[in-house]
Amino acid sequence: SSQTGHTTGPSLNNDKIYKFAYSSEVFVDQVKASLERSAGFRISSGVDVNLLWRNPDNDDDQLIKVTIRDVQVENVNERPDTKSIFKGKSTEKIIGKNYLEALQRPIVLQLSRGKVKNFYSYENEPGLVQNLKRGLASLFQVQLHSGAVREVDVSGECNVTYQVRQDQVTKIKALDSCEIGNAGFTSPYQILDVGTKVTSATIYILEDSFIKSIKAEENYVFFLNSRRKTNAKIVSKQRLELKSVHAGPGLVAAKQAAGVIQTLDSRYVALPLVAETVHAECKKCPSLSEHWKTVKKHLHPENLSKAEATRSFLSLIQNIRKATKEEILQILKSENKEVLPQLVDAVTSAQTPASLEAMLEFLDFKNTESTLLQERFLYACGFASHPNEMLLKSLTTKFQGEIANEEIRETVVIVMGALIRKFCDRDDCKLPAVVEAKKLILGRLERAKKGDNVKMYLLALKNARLPEAIPLLLKYTESEDGAISSIAITALQRYDSSFLTKEVKKTMNRIYHQSRRVHEKTVRTTAAAVILNGDPSYMEVKNILLSIGELPPEMNKYMLSIIQDIIHFEMPASKIVRKVLKDMRAHNYERFARTGSSSAYSGYITRGPDLSSTYGLDILYSGSGILRRSNLNIHIFNRNAQLHASQVVIEAQGLETIIAATPDEGEENLDSFAGMSAILFDVQLRPVTFFQGYGDLMSKMLSATGDPMNVVKGLLLLTDYSQVIQLQSGLRASAEFQGGLSIDISGGMEFSLWYRESKTNVKNRVAMFTAGNIVVDSLFVKAGMETSLEIETTLDFISTVQFSQYPFLVCMQMDRVESPFRRYVTKYESLPSGRRYTSRKAKVEQLAGSEYPLHQENSNMCRKVFSTESDSSSNWF
Repeated sequence: SSQTGHTTGPSLNNDKIYKFAYSSEVFVDQVKASLERSAGFRISSGVDVNLLWRNPDNDDDQLIKVTIRDVQVENVNERPDTKSIFKGKSTEKIIGKNYLEALQRPIVLQLSRGKVKNFYSYENEPGLVQNLKRGLASLFQVQLHSGAVREVDVSGECNVTYQVRQDQVTKIKALDSCEIGNAGFTSPYQILDVGTKVTSATIYILEDSFIKSIKAEENYVFFLNSRRKTNAKIVSKQRLELKSVHAGPGLVAAKQAAGVIQTLDSRYVALPLVAETVHAECKKCPSLSEHWKTVKKHLHPENLSKAEATRSFLSLIQNIRKATKEEILQILKSENKEVLPQLVDAVTSAQTPASLEAMLEFLDFKNTESTLLQERFLYACGFASHPNEMLLKSLTTKFQGEIANEEIRETVVIVMGALIRKFCDRDDCKLPAVVEAKKLILGRLERAKKGDNVKMYLLALKNARLPEAIPLLLKYTESEDGAISSIAITALQRYDSSFLTKEVKKTMNRIYHQSRRVHEKTVRTTAAAVILNGDPSYMEVKNILLSIGELPPEMNKYMLSIIQDIIHFEMPASKIVRKVLKDMRAHNYERFARTGSSSAYSGYITRGPDLSSTYGLDILYSGSGILRRSNLNIHIFNRNAQLHASQVVIEAQGLETIIAATPDEGEENLDSFAGMSAILFDVQLRPVTFFQGYGDLMSKMLSATGDPMNVVKGLLLLTDYSQVIQLQSGLRASAEFQGGLSIDISGGMEFSLWYRESKTNVKNRVAMFTAGNIVVDSLFVKAGMETSLEIETTLDFISTVQFSQYPFLVCMQMDRVESPFRRYVTKYESLPSGRRYTSRKAKVEQLAGSEYPLHQENSNMCRKVFSTESDSSSNWF
């Protein structure tokens, strides 16, 4: 495409001035919206280009002068005067006199083989002005032969591909390959994170060996992985079009480019072509204490199941991220007990050095009076979206120091385990703080003598899921203490099946089949679950099936339900199970006609194109009809990932003496105990005890109010995405998505000796709010879009058991109440003066409530339970 045949870049003619029309447009909207209705703005101008110098030894090395003139800032779309923020305002008034003068000062580019070798400008000009000039300068960088290259321009250092056809050059820039020092972070859970798609293409039309026109367009698309309809896009367009060529100044005679620059203006300096960081200061933003006063009422405990609480929580985090340690401490120290736990959730979730220092100074772990606040701080650390080394180091130091409350001490180490997992998931397992924390947990577990300490470190490893911890976990799976054995096996259950070695399988089979010693039913059934979920062999499945009939009655029924659930729900093991069932020794009437009340069932809560969620509910009873364990799991997943959203396990033991029943084999000497353990968003929480020992049980039964016990209450930050985007026009954009959850999980267990009935109730009340905020801020004009969705819902799980007869009657209910679902989209354009254009859309719908269908057997049983319940009074004590 070059006329002279030896240049490899565009070439200007001597003594000419090229006059171009230039425009840079930006649009912000939802992905499928037409650009005509988008928010945005256009900066347009004339651009004069002339050749200053050509290297006498190399035609392809030239200096060109580029001058911006006649700048206009206007609407990107036609809009009536009443809706135009620019109406009646001159460019000087919009941009500011100093900025406009700086923008119209010329720049000089040294082009070598079509690439910008040097970018000369004035050193003390505002960063935004320099970036707009860099955006224009980068357009002049073009290669006139096809091929892939690594190239530096305003976007950073990027992979670029050129395709040349006659006088047309297409330049494709891989924006996701660009290296530029923009800070940002994403969410740790892929399912709850934000997906992006980015494209950039520039088309050059050449004429007479120089540029006739350039059209550049880049697109940034953002969407919630969990709901792609909640999305946003930024479209940035640049256009440079040659309007005329006139006689211009002659060339400067010189050997070196540096000499020409010095002659032209000694104040010119060579600056990097990569954009510099520009910070937009908020002049009218409220201070942290002012903002706190406006949101405080929404964060009272009684409002936590409302979406407004979550919305306030997220906006508070944003404000705390800009605050100093002193400002944060000021509001922490002045607040009352009711809202302080929610404030602690927000301050900890902000995850800035200032917020962490404020929390560590505010909380006194040597004091037993603030244990609730200490616990809320620790759990917010466990759910941290982008923890840093400082956080883990601080917790390790706290754990090694004095902690007054033993439960808080346990929570510290359990949360350290969760943080270790997050670091290792992002390949930061070898950071000094992570290495130290791993060493501490593994070392202390090996030396632990007291059962409570062993359990504490095992729970930490259950969160950390370290491959090197597997041999140590195996050692504790065969402990004589059923509780220790159970935690060790459930820890192994959380590993990916690729980590379940032959040694693990061997041990699990030994426990299930009691080859060495007698184990509790809960331990044996968990070992069976590890085998069946870990790519089991034909013989492993066959041996489990052959054991049905030889087990205690309720365990027979439970294992049969597990096998049936694997087939019904098409779990990974279903193929091998079906193969084994072709053998009549494993599959016969005697084995499959077992009666009992224990059960296991899985089903879908939601199924959608972006996200599906499943529940798994299994209940194991003792032979006397008392609940031994109920386990409710909720998983969410998409095509690429899955997340253990929640698990609530209620476990009871040693209650047979109350109703003068005989305990099952291996469970004759168990202490009376009932408790609850929960996993929330992949983090194991500290288990809660309802009662421990016969005396404690009797006192609680006689004083019971029937009120549920709180297991988890608080505000969680789930989606936390923040990126700064350098547009190739020189403008900067930011994309922030935050999603939060206010949660209240409570559980209770009640007995009526009179009616020989027991009831467990798990209530999950949640409100979820997610907001995306996309902004292009040029300091003198801003365009943006906010998109949000919110939902409030309650999921109840109730299990009623009547053990006045055998087989006893069991009714399980899982209900979701009717839920409001609200969506909002707001687009806006604004000037620093406060003039603003806003367009807002809202959609509100009610999601119908649902009673989840468990198996038919359960439905039949519920009819019997409710028919007998209606005949008796509900006098619980």
